[in-house]
Formats: sequence, C-alpha cells, structure tokens
Amino acid sequence: MSGARPPYRVLICDDQELIRVALRMVIDSQPDLTVVGEAADGDTVVARGAALEPDLVLIDVRMPGVDGLAATRRILAQPAGPKILVVTTFDVDEYAYGALRAGASGFLVKDAVGRGRRGDPGDRPDGAAG
Repeated sequence: MSGARPPYRVLICDDQELIRVALRMVIDSQPDLTVVGEAADGDTVVARGAALEPDLVLIDVRMPGVDGLAATRRILAQPAGPKILVVTTFDVDEYAYGALRAGASGFLVKDAVGRGRRGDPGDRPDGAAG
C-alpha cells in the first residue's frame, strides 16, 4: 500500500457566491484538499452533506432560511458527520459560542482569511506594505 491519504473532501456553504468562489480557489490550490460541493443556504448544505459525505464543511453563520448554526446541528446529527468550521463576517462572541455549542470544531472570521498575504498592510506592525 502506498499509504497516501486521498484529499480531504470539503463542502462550502455561503449565501454569497463571491465568497464561495474565493474559498473554492484557495481550497483547490492545496494538494490535500478538494471541494466536493457548494451550497447557498442551510437546507441545501444539510442535504448535500448527507449526499456528498465531506470530511469538512465550511459554513456561514447568517444565511436566508436555515442559518448556519441550525444547519450545523442538523449535519452533526447525521451518522459519521463531518468536521464543521463556521465562517462569518461578524466578529461577535455570541456567534462563536453558538457555533461551538452547536458542535462546530472551530470558528473563523472571514476578515482573517486574507491576513498574512504578502503586501497586505496588516502584515507589519507599522502598517507598511511588505
């Protein structure tokens, strides 16, 4: 046996198409990750989670219809549920605590995704481009 693990399967759920496209580009650029599907709302991500059996679901907190926290609970109620990382534009403690209480493995503010890029003024303490 080669021992090589197949790429981790990722399902992306965000109501903003631009965010889904950006996350897909970042994820698919990694050799150990692959996007297996996308959803724009909570009901769809629950159904696709069951059908696609991802290893990881990236899910937005606030979406029309079923929100990310309710969808997280529903996904994790399924047998052999995936890990869930809740992603949001809102840096609000209650969302983070709610995500963890719902069973998410972690919480990430979308603003943090872009930090650390070369030339980002947020890279350096003095704010100068790197």
